[in-house]
Amino acid sequence: MMIDVSVLQSLEIVTNISEPKSRDSLFGLLNQTETPMGSRMLRSNILQPPTRYETFIGPRYDALEEFIGAEEMFHDVRKTLGYFKDIERVLTKVRLCVQDLKPPLLTAEKQIITISPNAKIHRAEEQINHVLTVKAFLESVPELHQALSGCKSALLRKIRDICQPHVTLPILNRVKAVIEADATAMSSPLDMRNARTFAVRSGINGMLDVARQTYKELTTEIHLHVEDIDRQCGILPILKFDNGRKYWLKLTGITSEQTLPPTFINVIKKKRHIECQTLPLVKLNHRLSETANEIVVRSDEIIQDLIRDIRHAVAQLFRICESVALVDMVASFAHIATVRDYVRPEFRDVFALRAARHPILDKIMYEEFVPNDYFASEGNCFNIVTGCNMAGKSTYIRGAALLQIMAQIGCFVPATYASFSMIHNIFARVSISDRMEANLSTFAVEMQEMAFILRNVDDKSLVIIDELGRGTGTRDGVAIAIAMSEALIQSRAFVWFATHFTQVVQVLGDRPGVVKFHLASTRTVAEDGTPQLKMLHKATKGTVDADQHYGIDLARALGFPKEFTDLAEKVADDIRRRREESWRNCESRRLVARRKLVLNLHEALKQAAKHGDDEALPGYLKGLQEEFITRMNALNNA
Repeated sequence: MMIDVSVLQSLEIVTNISEPKSRDSLFGLLNQTETPMGSRMLRSNILQPPTRYETFIGPRYDALEEFIGAEEMFHDVRKTLGYFKDIERVLTKVRLCVQDLKPPLLTAEKQIITISPNAKIHRAEEQINHVLTVKAFLESVPELHQALSGCKSALLRKIRDICQPHVTLPILNRVKAVIEADATAMSSPLDMRNARTFAVRSGINGMLDVARQTYKELTTEIHLHVEDIDRQCGILPILKFDNGRKYWLKLTGITSEQTLPPTFINVIKKKRHIECQTLPLVKLNHRLSETANEIVVRSDEIIQDLIRDIRHAVAQLFRICESVALVDMVASFAHIATVRDYVRPEFRDVFALRAARHPILDKIMYEEFVPNDYFASEGNCFNIVTGCNMAGKSTYIRGAALLQIMAQIGCFVPATYASFSMIHNIFARVSISDRMEANLSTFAVEMQEMAFILRNVDDKSLVIIDELGRGTGTRDGVAIAIAMSEALIQSRAFVWFATHFTQVVQVLGDRPGVVKFHLASTRTVAEDGTPQLKMLHKATKGTVDADQHYGIDLARALGFPKEFTDLAEKVADDIRRRREESWRNCESRRLVARRKLVLNLHEALKQAAKHGDDEALPGYLKGLQEEFITRMNALNNA
């Protein structure tokens, strides 16, 4: 599926517009993954959802359904996934050792660019870290295979077969022949340095073993020095470590009035403690760093041989990594589907949702969110959505696109029933911002985005349009909205078109393929006579009441002066009356309405023939006949 960049931004698919750091986006909602690989795969699928049901979507549904039904296996898999390191990045960084690189073309005297010793040390440290990460990954693969031992769905069985222990065991044995069994990647700087220092097995290189013995002795000297400070100064410092200062001392319980002994140097006063060093500690740090660097260099010689030996298995590791990411993503879907009560969608030739909820707002509001129904088919593909301000039109139409994306990446959706048609493109025109950097006004941005949509839309597209034409004059805006709507109707794409222009509804409302919806609201009057609007947020067939001036009512509810709102209502009534008189006298309108009624009957009969229940079909057809006769008589007598 192709999703335009403007769709990603306006629908908050990856990032929330108002709070970019929050998780209130589609990606943030679905990202319950345990591994960085799973998170990246989820992001990739959201940006480009698959369009092949049998190959991608269906197997994910089956695996997801199995996870939901097999709670013990689901928890075992999630627990195992937590042990996996981010090997995907590591595999892309594994390089040949320096000795295998081609020598420089310039001689040493003429060479301008040189590699500093610190850079070489840093590169060697990275390589050791990478090997430790690979080791941890290889040790976790058999555990995932065991967690999936009882799976039945085709996708999970395929992942289990890829993670067979005999695939990774030869690589793991080669790694363990060089790396200590208990060596693992750590998070803190000191633990990571110690892990690198003792990563390579003892006995492989005699000089390396001597350097490590020196490292132990120097570390012991540092701890003894701290004890000496306690005896001599009566201060018990806490020994700390970071990559910059190496070992340093943290002093607590000392007030700002107290004078520190002169033995302490490099003093940094914090709010609740003091950080410092001593001259002997600085010297020991220097000797320890030199020893650690020597250990890294000697270890790197062995590590490079190991990397050369396992490079042939990188392709296998990438395949396993992809399988881990996929099972992590599906398990994430299972978690959110269970917590939020989602349903498995069907894929047919219709877009039909019952009691569907906007996925992001459902997470934020949950029980307060009002669910709605959706329907679009080949014969009813253009949905005009009207309603008063703040009734929920934008939320309603955006929900259709977000739910389509969720369904096509293999996730269940928030609804009681869901049927989707396979979509290849999603387009949206919903934002109202200008682009000063491109010298484009709001209306120019609208036209630019609509031109792109009209060039690329087809019958495999889903389009949402929110108040097209509001960036220019009313007459031009209405004309452009109607003209572009005509083109979208002819494309046979599934379209949800939200508008405040009643003229658009009047012109297009009776066209074949057009369905009218409105977001309902009720009007009440307070004790002081102030009108109040209650938003029901419920999509209902038909249009808003022509006599209801919801914009004016909202202005009254917000305290706008009465004389202005009364005059505005009088002008609005006069304009509406003239327009309706002209419209009633149009014979072509009745002809179009009759044709649409016949086409709607044809579409209903097609759907009944495909999906109807044999027992309920006679009663449904009788009711359909009575409704058709009643509506046709009403048109003839109008």
